Amino acid sequence: MPAADSVIFYHSPNTRSSATRTLLEELGAPFELRALDQKKGQQREPAYLAVNPMGKVPAIVHRGELVTETVAIFIHLADAFPAAGLAPKLEEPLRGPYLRWVVYYAACFEPAVVDRAQKREQAPLGMSPYGDFDTMLRTLTDRLEQGPFILGERFCAADVLWATGLGWTTMFGIVPKLPAIERYVAHVSSRPAFARAKAADDALAAQLVAA
Repeated sequence: MPAADSVIFYHSPNTRSSATRTLLEELGAPFELRALDQKKGQQREPAYLAVNPMGKVPAIVHRGELVTETVAIFIHLADAFPAAGLAPKLEEPLRGPYLRWVVYYAACFEPAVVDRAQKREQAPLGMSPYGDFDTMLRTLTDRLEQGPFILGERFCAADVLWATGLGWTTMFGIVPKLPAIERYVAHVSSRPAFARAKAADDALAAQLVAA
């Protein structure tokens, strides 16, 4: 019997959706896992394309409604489970900065790192969504230098997003291992929810290989 207010979570281990799994752990939110094996192309099969025509994970269904796009999922879940305190409320001064850094991840960081990973020449400054890579990264590291979290002393859902993303991109050498980034990733990812999510993802990955 599904728990009240349970989230249906479409997920593939060791992908971008691992950040959402970590967030669900941080929130203590009940969820029903719908695992997809990307190595077998299940995210491109008709059954899942009927859920998300983009063929991407993560996707969630909550309270009967589909939510896709990682930043939208993060904003929704952190607001939907307020007891965890991972999102400043609308009336709080930190709400604006919180939204800024969640959206900056998708609007600036992701396009910049994809261009860098693909060794593509960026668009002219007037057309580029992130300006230039160095300015994009310096804007972020200037914020991280003020730490320990993206909002200073307050841990929030944005930290789950950034610590996960920076962990992956520095591991693959797309983003340089600058001291501010390494300190931040180590500090945030030492939280128990990260360990629980990684252990669960490792087990799921092994299960999919064995299937």
